[in-house]
Amino acid sequence: MKTRSKLTDELMSGQTTICVWRAMQRTLSQAKQVIGSAVMVALFVGSTPVMAASANVIEPMSASEPADMSDADETDAARKLRGEAQWPKIALTDKLLYEFLLAEIAGQRGESALSSTLYFDLAKNTRDPRIVRRATEIALYARKYPTALEAARMWVAVDPQDKKAQQMFSTLLMASGRVDELAENLSRELNDAGVRKGELLLEKQRVFASYPDKAAVKNLFEKLTRPYIAASADLPEAHWVRAKVAQAVNDKTSALREVEQALVLRPAWEEAVLLKASLLTSGDAQRDFLKQYLASHRESQAVRLAYARALVAGAQYDAARDEFKTLLKRTPDSPDVLYAVGVLSLQLNDMTTAEKNLEKFVAIGQGDVNSARFYLGQIDERAERYDEALVWYRSVVSGDQKSAAHVRAAQVLVRQKKFDEAHEEIAIARVGAEDDSRLAIAEAQLLRERGRHQEAYDVLKTALTAQTEDPDLLYETAMAAEKMNDVVVMEQHLRRVIELKPDDALAYNALGYSLADRNIRLPEAMQLIDKALAITPDDPFILDSKGWVLFRLGKPQEALLMLKKSYAIRQDAEIAAHLGEVLWSIGQREEALKIWREAKKIYPDNEVLIGVMKKFVP
Repeated sequence: MKTRSKLTDELMSGQTTICVWRAMQRTLSQAKQVIGSAVMVALFVGSTPVMAASANVIEPMSASEPADMSDADETDAARKLRGEAQWPKIALTDKLLYEFLLAEIAGQRGESALSSTLYFDLAKNTRDPRIVRRATEIALYARKYPTALEAARMWVAVDPQDKKAQQMFSTLLMASGRVDELAENLSRELNDAGVRKGELLLEKQRVFASYPDKAAVKNLFEKLTRPYIAASADLPEAHWVRAKVAQAVNDKTSALREVEQALVLRPAWEEAVLLKASLLTSGDAQRDFLKQYLASHRESQAVRLAYARALVAGAQYDAARDEFKTLLKRTPDSPDVLYAVGVLSLQLNDMTTAEKNLEKFVAIGQGDVNSARFYLGQIDERAERYDEALVWYRSVVSGDQKSAAHVRAAQVLVRQKKFDEAHEEIAIARVGAEDDSRLAIAEAQLLRERGRHQEAYDVLKTALTAQTEDPDLLYETAMAAEKMNDVVVMEQHLRRVIELKPDDALAYNALGYSLADRNIRLPEAMQLIDKALAITPDDPFILDSKGWVLFRLGKPQEALLMLKKSYAIRQDAEIAAHLGEVLWSIGQREEALKIWREAKKIYPDNEVLIGVMKKFVP
């Protein structure tokens, strides 16, 4: 043979190897008279049988991995009935068998380049579709792309009805930059398709949808569809395909023009309607277009689903839920619809409907069941069914909500006054998830609520060592440092948060309030709080900070207006403490006492509120 390697040298030299090979040949020769060649190859190659027939005839032959074995035992009659190529009858010479074995052994030993060369020679000599396919796949695996292209060309020639062969050949032509040749081949295929031209165009577009060079795909389909956009042969599928490839390169103007022409030719085409909706800017234009279509096509499930999702995107939750309920009547067991109705109902505070649909969704067991379990835990928690809530939270075993579920479970345990169990819940969750900042923050919060400020700070400081640029960890560590009266560390971390997230209103507010509360650098504190208010104007806590810094600056009347506005939005304990202190300072003591007493009924353990009341009402 022309191709030589270490493997061939081993097989063709060395007394022991020669003896073994001759013994194998004698065994093969004897076996051919008794059993089919499929069993012989299985004995020596140790893979899926690839030959089966009477002596000296390869009939049929199918590649072992990676080829599909489904056609290995097909008869010529079965293939003829489907109009497919019949397997060729090939004499099983010792040379042919030797080459086949050598190619297989080379592949098994990792010599893919040699295996590819040998299989390509076998493919040319036998022109058996199964061997040609094997040659193509091995050449691809060996990254011998020119060989793979020629093998694929041969595959299409010997078995023109094989869709896998056509797809492989097309892909290799595209990868080789031979767009013109590919367009010519596909054009011939379309010309022979008759009434299936449109359907075939859609198939070809789907084949190339995942190809990375989107511009090349667009170029290909513009050439391919040119004959089918003329007035005499205007195919809606041709325009749809052009729209899709234009969309893939972000040419929305061309995509919209083409899909609109497709709808002129076929007004009720759902796929074109959905494509146009995806091209329209999200908002009224998109929703109005889908609504208009549904007015005359009420049974369109796909378009109604798109419309419902567009309503959700526009925060029109009531209308969206109505659409999803309509879908649910028609498809009561649809996981997607059950989930959507459940989540929307939860958003609209319709807990009964939310619970019913989410429980059914979980029972079906398809889709994001962990998120549904998390939401069901929230429903039970809101209803103060704490034991049931814990069951749901603890059943969230994976996904984006896993850490949040542990945090919520810990908070439920705190409400049940089970502080040690709450801490244990977070501690167990953190095992194997040390880098999850949410869990570290939750553990610190539990410690802080129990007055263990140093431990809380240590937990956050340790977590921050591993994730030095995590904005949430920086913020929480700053707040923990503030509790330890370490203003330097607090300011350092908050300013780093501001550098990382210039629009983080909380960081500006926290730093400004901390300065104001300590009655230091008040003009700077005012600037920081004003910056926070510019980002989120109606945040009650930032309004509270503004009122507090005004009070520190000696402007009690302005402070009072700001604090009243804040308290009207949120009846929080600390806001009540500040509002009461300003009222007390201007002589409105009865009003101050009223505010404090009402707040204490709701927040009996709040340290700030208790402290201010002790200060003024010993």
